[in-house]
Amino acid sequence: MTSIKGPAIFLAQFTDEKPPFNSLASMASWAGSLGYKGIQIPTWAPSLIDLPLAASSDDYCDELKGVCAEAGVEITELSTHLQGQLVAVHPAYDEMFDGFAPQEVRGRPGARQAWAADQLRLAARASGRLGLNAHASFSGALLWHTVYPWPQRPQGLVEEGFAALADVWRPLLDVFDTEGVDVCYELHPGEDLHDGVTFERFLEATGNHPRANILYDPSHFVLQQLDYLAFIDIYHDRIKMFHVKDAEFRPNGRAGVYGGYQNWVDRPGRFRSLGDGQIDFRQIFSKLTQYGFDGWAVLEWECCLKHPEDGAAEGAPFIQDHMIRVTDKAFDDFTGTITDRDRNRRILGLDPMVKDLKAQGLGE
Repeated sequence: MTSIKGPAIFLAQFTDEKPPFNSLASMASWAGSLGYKGIQIPTWAPSLIDLPLAASSDDYCDELKGVCAEAGVEITELSTHLQGQLVAVHPAYDEMFDGFAPQEVRGRPGARQAWAADQLRLAARASGRLGLNAHASFSGALLWHTVYPWPQRPQGLVEEGFAALADVWRPLLDVFDTEGVDVCYELHPGEDLHDGVTFERFLEATGNHPRANILYDPSHFVLQQLDYLAFIDIYHDRIKMFHVKDAEFRPNGRAGVYGGYQNWVDRPGRFRSLGDGQIDFRQIFSKLTQYGFDGWAVLEWECCLKHPEDGAAEGAPFIQDHMIRVTDKAFDDFTGTITDRDRNRRILGLDPMVKDLKAQGLGE
């Protein structure tokens, strides 16, 4: 068994124009001062990383790592959640998702998709130069508008949608493969990859691509009412990243899983700061450790009630408290004895049994 690394923090929800949230150096120092050992960097934030430069320059990547090391942290992974979303966008969502893209490609879906795909390629190369082995992203969505269909979906629509999604992603996965980096899809409502079944469909459509993997975030499973512990038992071989995010689901007589278009604070299912929700992180850390997960435990903070800086301050000790230092021996080793084959055979009664079988002509 191996130990999970951490605690780490995803910087996306904390970036701001005001210090200390407006540069990599100051954010790394802030995270380090709270007890974090790693930071996950959103690549769409130019105040934190110049993605094209990171993809082409070892010197720049060494500079990034040096800035982090000086603050006592290291880069755990890069993220292209927003760019990954734009790799596949149904036309119904064009205008809403345009805000994720630079001004020059807005209103031009083809140009926007090409820009997003190029961003993924740059992120793959940057990850490789930084010595990272995993990358966080979204899958995008062509089918989400049919998730609860009325009228019923035509036969073959789902298969066609996943084939098209795989056609977009397969060459990008190949680039990540060249760099030795896993693409870890955050399974998230709004994405075509949002649960185990949809991940399996995508995996099959990509020919079981070895770089198509999972960013495990139990909060999204609570809101879907999916068994987030059984999920680890089923998919642990493909779980390569871990977001530590809490959530709660409290259905009532007025709303349930779909939330009634209410704001986050009023929904039955909502994200919470670590320790304020319903997720059993003791069991999650235990299961991931049992299956040998050796990646980072990364706080992704989202809460409709608590101030983000309070959530960040509480997150590092919460994660640290759940870390498991794996044992190098069995708890009952003190009762063990030296291996003795003859003694073992006597305990099992094998020698007399063999003699009896031979006497009956049944043994060799």
